[in-house]
Amino acid sequence: MNTSSSSRLYPSIQMRRNRGLAGLYLVVAAFLILYAMLFPGILSIGGFSKFTQNWFPLALVTMAQALLMLNGGITLAIGPLVSLGAVIAATTMEGALGVPGGILAVAAAGLAVGAATGAIVTHLRLPAIIVTLAGSFIISGVALILLPRPGGAIPDWLSTVLAGHTPVAFLMLLAILALWKLLLATPLGLGIYAAGDNPVGAFRSGVPVERVKVTAFALSGLLAALTGLFVAAQTGSGDPVIGTPFTLNSIAAAVLGGVGFLGGKGTMRGAISGSLLLSVMINVMFFLGFPPVAQYVAQGLIIVGAVAVPELLGAWRARR
Repeated sequence: MNTSSSSRLYPSIQMRRNRGLAGLYLVVAAFLILYAMLFPGILSIGGFSKFTQNWFPLALVTMAQALLMLNGGITLAIGPLVSLGAVIAATTMEGALGVPGGILAVAAAGLAVGAATGAIVTHLRLPAIIVTLAGSFIISGVALILLPRPGGAIPDWLSTVLAGHTPVAFLMLLAILALWKLLLATPLGLGIYAAGDNPVGAFRSGVPVERVKVTAFALSGLLAALTGLFVAAQTGSGDPVIGTPFTLNSIAAAVLGGVGFLGGKGTMRGAISGSLLLSVMINVMFFLGFPPVAQYVAQGLIIVGAVAVPELLGAWRARR
């Protein structure tokens, strides 16, 4: 995609990116203040580190999901990819490959699975939700073959670095967001939004729509697999089913952050804010004494409200 095409697409896409973020930030800030009042320990270095370590995996899988939603797709294979990443990390890092080899193996698996899924969706013109649902069963089976039960090991020093008493997780999240901003400055990054917003118009403007979609799936797979590596470092071992809750939570957090299902609507910072809101909301309800069942009901109602309110406001404005 050439520079002139990028300049024509940018203004309209940028306008859609920033809708509704101010209200989201206010809600997140309110929940953070309430959480700090209920648990003042979060204001210490140790408390902040532990909070960000618990939030970081959800933030990463939300980014992985948002990448595809911005591009007009969705994946139901996030959870199994997290499990696969954890299993590969736990079965390779204390072997001949060592930590560098284990990290490369996790990253390669995530990229390969994501790219293969994207190629099937793109070139065979199959719905992403069906392909990723089928893929989730296959990936889960591979994870169980590699490690039938929780086991393996992560070097103690790596667990200490990633999940110790320092805010390394928060710094890594900032670094990933910086890389995302750099990606948005390239034709590929802009193409992710453009292809999701209007595939036909993007193609006519010079966007390689199919290549962009495959790349989005590959990057999504990479983020999900690396999430598994981090979760394995937190627990010190691998678990072939540990990623199961992340699939629906990633969708919920992205929707809370204003990312639309139809592509081209939303921002990555909104998705990250949505993951933070979901994480803080769960902690606040715990400290307020909500029973687990009530927590699920409250989460569901808040998510439905987050989706319905903007739509109702849009319909109201359209009638005026």
